[in-house]
Amino acid sequence: MSRAKALVAFAVLLFLVTLQLRSALAAAPAANETALKASDITGKIFPDQVFFRGQVAPVQMRNTGGIRFGDDFYVLAGLVDNSGYSTSIRQKYQGYLITEVTLEMGGQKLAPGAYGVGFIAGNRFVVMDLGAHDVVQTSSSKDSEMRRPTPLQVVSSGGKYRLYVGRDYVDVARVQ
Repeated sequence: MSRAKALVAFAVLLFLVTLQLRSALAAAPAANETALKASDITGKIFPDQVFFRGQVAPVQMRNTGGIRFGDDFYVLAGLVDNSGYSTSIRQKYQGYLITEVTLEMGGQKLAPGAYGVGFIAGNRFVVMDLGAHDVVQTSSSKDSEMRRPTPLQVVSSGGKYRLYVGRDYVDVARVQ
């Protein structure tokens, strides 16, 4: 084999290895991707009052959680004081969700934005736009084996995340 052919073969091999490595790194979760607890979430990244359906409601900052991805994008959630809303809205609107990335919940995509969320009857989870219109409605699950449920938490679960309110949860994953 001539020296020129050997160099071309080496360049092709190096290119293929580089492509393989890039795809492997893209598929692997970032090392510093993490679930956030209430103590990690401050007013700098999550407001203490949020707008939904024509009103401003206070966030229960002690009941917040989220995800910080390796590229510094966030998904944040917090329970709200919904006492000023009508009964029909209070039944569905329990929390506020802010996402900077596209998410998948129950096979449905959710675009980046701010939303009202809640767990409703029939093991369902609903995501509403700021006008209280349903955007996503999917099945939720109950974790009866959870030892100490908290009002709201986000837990890492095998490369995905679970958004819990008490023992009720919905699986959440970032869409690549």
